[in-house]
Amino acid sequence: MSKETIFGFIEKNVPLIIALETELTKRPAIAPESGGEGEWEKCRFLEQWLKDRGITALERLDAPDKQAKGGVRPNLIATIPGKNDAKRLWIMSHLDVVPPGEASLWKSDPWQVVQQEGPRGTVLIGRGVEDNQQGLCSSVLAALSLISQGITPPHPVKLLFVADEEMGSAYGIDWILKNHPGLFRGDDMILIPDGGDPRGETIEIAEKNLLWVRFTTTGSQAHGSRPDQGINAHLAGADLAVRLHEGLSKQFSERDPLFEPDYSTFQPTKKEANVPNINTIPGEDVFYMDMRILPRYPIKAVLTEIDRIKGEVEAKYGVKIAYTPLQSVESRPTSPEAPLVKLLSGAVREVYGVETRPIGIGGGTVGAYLRNAGIDSVVWGRMDDTAHQPNEYTVLENILGDAKVMAFLMMEER
Repeated sequence: MSKETIFGFIEKNVPLIIALETELTKRPAIAPESGGEGEWEKCRFLEQWLKDRGITALERLDAPDKQAKGGVRPNLIATIPGKNDAKRLWIMSHLDVVPPGEASLWKSDPWQVVQQEGPRGTVLIGRGVEDNQQGLCSSVLAALSLISQGITPPHPVKLLFVADEEMGSAYGIDWILKNHPGLFRGDDMILIPDGGDPRGETIEIAEKNLLWVRFTTTGSQAHGSRPDQGINAHLAGADLAVRLHEGLSKQFSERDPLFEPDYSTFQPTKKEANVPNINTIPGEDVFYMDMRILPRYPIKAVLTEIDRIKGEVEAKYGVKIAYTPLQSVESRPTSPEAPLVKLLSGAVREVYGVETRPIGIGGGTVGAYLRNAGIDSVVWGRMDDTAHQPNEYTVLENILGDAKVMAFLMMEER
C-alpha cells in the first residue's frame, strides 16, 4: 500500500476521531488522590471501541488500587502484529487527566467536547483533549489506517495506554516496569506523544533529574508578643527555604544548552498553614520544594548539600528539621543519534516539512522511567501545549498530522 493510501484513510476519518475525543472526554479519568475514580470507565470504553474496529490483540495490566473504581488502575496494550518480531515500535499515551480547576474560567463544560472553527481550522475544546487524548487518538488512527486496510507493518506496533501519569506513575509505567520486567526489550523504540511545540520541531530526548521534598521545621509555640519564650518555626523555615534556593543554585551551577532553562532550578513552592491566628509564634512549619537538576548532578549529591544547609539552620535557631523526598527520579538521556530519533526526524520532515532538533526539558514525563530501564524513548508531538489550562484545546489538523507521522514510523523498515 502506498503512503497516499494510508494518509488518505486518516484524512477521511475526521468524524471518527472527533467522536472518539468526545467519548473519551465524557469519562473523566481523574486519580483518586485528586478526587476522582481513576481510569476504569475510560479504559473499558476504549478497549471495547478498539475491539469493535478490528484491533483485537488486547492485554490489560491492572495495578491494584483500593481507592479506585474497580479496585485497579488499568494499563492497556493493543498490538498490531508485524512481519518481523524484532525492533518493535511502541506508542505510549496516558489515560488519566487532571481536574478542570476553577469552573468559572471555562467557557464550556470541560467534560463535553466543543468544536470551533478558527484561523488554524477546527479545534476541539475540553479537559484532556490535548493532554493526552491528542496523542492517544493519533496513535489509534494511525493503527486503524493499517488494520482497516489489511496492511501488515514490517515490525510489530504496540499501543500502550497507561494509568497515573499525572500523579507520578506509581500505578502506571513505574508499576509496569517493576511488575512486568520482561515486557520491553532493549531494542524497542518508544514514542511518547505527550509534549511538543506548535511546529513539531522539538524531539525531547532528556529530562532533568526530579526531586520534590517536604520540609518540616519544629520549634516551640509562644505568644506573638513573647518570641523570647518560644522558637519561631516559621522564621527558621523561611530562612531554610532561602538558603536552599541560593545555596543549591550556587553549588550546582553548571549550564547545559540542551535544556531550557539551561541550569538547575531549586524552587520553594507549596506552603502549608501553620497557626490560625496572627498573634501566635508557630511551633511547626511545613513547606515544599520542586527541584529540577541537570542530569550531570546525582540526586545523592544534592541531598548531601541539603543536609549541610539544614544543619546550619538548626544550629542558628535551635529548631529540628526533617525532610521527606516525595519524588526522586534520575533520568538517563536517549542519544540524539539513536535510530528512533533519526526515524522520527525523517517522518516529521516527510509529513510536516519541518526539520527537528533534540531538546531536554525540566518537566518530568514517563520517558524517564523507560530511559532508566535502558530503552530509547522520545517525547514528541505537534501541539500548542494547553495542558492543565482552562479551555484546553487541540487542533484537529495536529491529530491528523501526528497520526500520519506515526503511520510513517509504523511502516518504516528498520
